[in-house]
Amino acid sequence: MQISKVRFVITLAVAFVVGAAVMFGVTHFGHDSAKIDENKLGAIQEQIDKYYLNDCDQEELIEYVYKGYVAGLGDPYSLYMSKTEYESWLASATGDYDGIGMTFTEDKNGNFVVLEVTKDSPAEKADVKSGDYILTVDGETFESSDVMAAAIRGQAGTNVTIEFMQDEKKVSKTITRDHIIQQSVEYKMLDGDIGYIQISKFINSTSEDFDAALKNLTAKGAKSLILDLRDNCGGLVNECVEVADEFLDEGPVCYVEDKNGNTESYDAEDGKTKLPTVVLVNENSASASEILAGAMHDNDYTLIGEKTFGKGVIQTTEQLSDGSALKLTIMQYLSPDKHVIHKKGIKPDIVVEDKEKTEADEQLDKAIEELKK
Repeated sequence: MQISKVRFVITLAVAFVVGAAVMFGVTHFGHDSAKIDENKLGAIQEQIDKYYLNDCDQEELIEYVYKGYVAGLGDPYSLYMSKTEYESWLASATGDYDGIGMTFTEDKNGNFVVLEVTKDSPAEKADVKSGDYILTVDGETFESSDVMAAAIRGQAGTNVTIEFMQDEKKVSKTITRDHIIQQSVEYKMLDGDIGYIQISKFINSTSEDFDAALKNLTAKGAKSLILDLRDNCGGLVNECVEVADEFLDEGPVCYVEDKNGNTESYDAEDGKTKLPTVVLVNENSASASEILAGAMHDNDYTLIGEKTFGKGVIQTTEQLSDGSALKLTIMQYLSPDKHVIHKKGIKPDIVVEDKEKTEADEQLDKAIEELKK
């Protein structure tokens, strides 16, 4: 696998030092007109000290200065994380962490919706279901899915109370955290010698597990393949590219473009599977899964399902000198044919809506039908 010298992994970090720290004073941020007014901030602090009803944590207030500064970008994918939030968030990229075993995403309306519940996890035992909406965590509301996820994770044996909207009713569940080892790849043989592989997200083990699954299905006599990327909200870009290498001839998997218009590519090598393959996607297929879906679409694989989410930007996460971190959108990605995906998504070749409230999987049925033609 040849990957561009620009290796963007969503969660891996390299330490660097921010040039200016926020403090009570006039602090410049590289622009003559950009500064924090010590008088204004001091006046706010004075009012808090005199009149605020409850106790306040000065360090926490300063943390929120950092959070607010990055939030001012107006980018839902860029954020500042405290040291504790960053450590918790970083652990989730490995798929080996302490938590409750639940994957969720933020939908286009700003709601946090559960996508997947890990088998035999505390979340499953508490009857958390795919499609539930997360309202609060320990009584708090959140604007960032990353920060909410960090609040849900925590030391095994401790409790977290989460309020859900489940079956149109508000329910509160207190769940005891446990050690979670997440599997991102599941596979099986279907009737008609059709192999089926589902990738729920891209973590450190995904490409290795996918390769093992593909070899196992091939050994069992699979003559065609369904790749299921539904409800896959993304993850590690490098893992996605490694999986794409199983399906593409030598050439670009995607291009990345920075703010100055400079582009580089992630490239695959020759050596793709010979199994005829169709790809399942839906509105929750986002980010890295859209890179893979876009690459396969531009290389004449058939996509079935619903239009993808449309998150076509890449973030890098850099650890700051005090252990906190900055997650920042730095590039957009383009498909091999240089189609823009951000805010547009990818429309499947065959559109099949998922009819709610039924046990049937019309999208999977259509994929099987296409492969049997």
